[in-house]
Amino acid sequence: MTSQQRPSDRVAFVGDWGQQVIACSVHAGHELRPELAQAVALDEAARLREEDPQTDEIASVAPARVLTSRSRFEVDLNRPREDAVYRTPEDCWGLDVWAGGAMSEGETRRSLEVYDEFYARLGERLDTVAARGPFVVLDVHSYNHRRAGPDAEPDPVEESPQVNVGTGSLDRDRFGPLADAFITELASHDVGGEPVDVRENVRFEGRALAAWVHETYPGTGCCLALEFKKTFMDEWTAEVDAGRLAETVQALAATVPVLGRALEELS
Repeated sequence: MTSQQRPSDRVAFVGDWGQQVIACSVHAGHELRPELAQAVALDEAARLREEDPQTDEIASVAPARVLTSRSRFEVDLNRPREDAVYRTPEDCWGLDVWAGGAMSEGETRRSLEVYDEFYARLGERLDTVAARGPFVVLDVHSYNHRRAGPDAEPDPVEESPQVNVGTGSLDRDRFGPLADAFITELASHDVGGEPVDVRENVRFEGRALAAWVHETYPGTGCCLALEFKKTFMDEWTAEVDAGRLAETVQALAATVPVLGRALEELS
């Protein structure tokens, strides 16, 4: 069954939800509701730098996808609910986001409504998926590795894999072979003329979305939190390397049938 319903601009479900591989790109959005757009003090380039542009394109390899249009500066869907709104600079890399220094309590409540809607509607979809058997959610993100500045040296490669696979909350007894098969397949492909450097839990272990999947669907739901290093774009100018991005998409696409076979074995 294919669905492209969009009753809300906050979240949409597209693709073939009769399949067991799903992808989310919850930090790809850039939109703010009008009230917040007027209150934001952070300039456009700085806001975009902390979002995850192009991750919706990377996530497009999955048969079923969850699309979100709102910026993480409106609400961060990958943080626990109590931390999902960036109220002060301490919440978001020391950035002065809001005119007046903090988001108002009223706007905070409205942002949390977006958070609650996302998880409620995702749960409705995944309940149906889980009833058929084990499933995988690819939680697709990207990360900055040149925070010292556009002309500074990038972060050391030893600490910055091309793809960080976060499995901190994963039941490895149950899903370890699936995660290993995914990593092996992704690492067998080249991006930029070199094999993809894929490592587990080096910089990130996954956060709220992964934990929610694992807690809500124990033994059935597997969430792999994927952080792609921003080598497919310039994190300071937002200029995209189209060739490298296409190779990244192709490499991830090759893992989908591998995940499908691993899910069949679990079933």
